[in-house]
Amino acid sequence: MIMKNSTQVSYFTFGAYFNIGLFKYLFFLIIMCFYALIVCANVLLIVVICKNRSLHEPMYLFLCSLFVNELYGSTGLFPFLLVQILSDIHTIHAPFCFLQIFCLYTYASIQFINLSVMSYDRYLAICYPLQYNTRMTFNKVAVLIALTWLFPFFVTAVPIFLSSSLQLCGNIINKVYCNNYYVVKLACSVTTVNNIYGLINTCIVIFGPLSLILYTYMMILKVCYSGSKQTRQKAVSTCTPHLASLINFSFGGFFEIVQSRFDMSSVPMMLQIFMSLYFLTCQPIFNPLMYGLQMTKIRSLCKSLIFGKM
Repeated sequence: MIMKNSTQVSYFTFGAYFNIGLFKYLFFLIIMCFYALIVCANVLLIVVICKNRSLHEPMYLFLCSLFVNELYGSTGLFPFLLVQILSDIHTIHAPFCFLQIFCLYTYASIQFINLSVMSYDRYLAICYPLQYNTRMTFNKVAVLIALTWLFPFFVTAVPIFLSSSLQLCGNIINKVYCNNYYVVKLACSVTTVNNIYGLINTCIVIFGPLSLILYTYMMILKVCYSGSKQTRQKAVSTCTPHLASLINFSFGGFFEIVQSRFDMSSVPMMLQIFMSLYFLTCQPIFNPLMYGLQMTKIRSLCKSLIFGKM
């Protein structure tokens, strides 16, 4: 049932912004430098992987896909955030709001699926080293990367369409960026379909990849426990950055879910904003630094590209 005062809103207002006076220019400068660092770090690693044929292996191709996604997700947030920091009126037109929701939700889905594909790749490399090249062919890599990107675009388009069709009784989103859950909370009409699909989507996008990650690491630990010292060293060197990235992203996603589903009125506003932005801002810089510093091959090629060959 739709209430009489419901309407199809043309714009949304962000309620999480507050007046910080001249400090907004300082925050603008910090966010802009942070965004520039993210772009430079991820572009550098993408160029290194694409330019060097020695890195045209499955593990590095999946890494390249991860770095491209970091650029995609950052571009969906940071330019908008910079504009809002300097603006005195924190509003956004409805179509652009849903476009941002689509970008950020697909970014998160691609990130998690990409990490699960990378865990599967490490599982084959460690548990089946002699059969790795026949099991992880170039065609298989291309199919996995294509599914990693196309599947989230498809599953995310459905809730965006359902949310954009809702009749809303308000237009205030208590965040610093657009969020589908907060838009659905503004609805006057029945949201049963949105909630059911949201639950199904969560199970597919989160629990599906998570099950694959848990299985692959159980198998890797089993092989490491009964394998040689060299096998354990290989597992540690290649799985440590992946595990660190997975844990960092999972914590960020957990913060976002907690803030969205529970009453956070007793938590300071600055802490709420930090929690909601954590997985969208820290992950894009965490991954290139982690992989760039941890993997010797990438680190040496980055030095060669920046400073020139010795």
